[in-house]
Amino acid sequence: MKNLKTIDINAKEWFDKVNGNSYFAGTVVVNYNLKDEKTFLMPLQYGYCYQYEYEAKKLLTEFNIISTEYSQNIFTYCDDNGIEINSNKQTRCLKRELKQIEKDYNNKQTKK
Repeated sequence: MKNLKTIDINAKEWFDKVNGNSYFAGTVVVNYNLKDEKTFLMPLQYGYCYQYEYEAKKLLTEFNIISTEYSQNIFTYCDDNGIEINSNKQTRCLKRELKQIEKDYNNKQTKK
């Protein structure tokens, strides 16, 4: 993507106490508050720790927003290319909060 200025990764994490697994869901926003802003969904999926950042990199690569080397993390890519990156994960969320992210994303897409 030409003129990529910012990448904002926002995720929520839920820990399934019964099975002992962590899950996350979130969005990746590129060029936040600019005329060419785009939002991408990271649906509910298994992962813990920084998995949401790896998935954000994978998502942006699949949509040809960024082009990184295999072993290069998204922060290094942004640093090398002068892109501002922000990453945030809220922990101890409820499963329904993660599902709500997808609902909100879909509602926003249908209103466009």
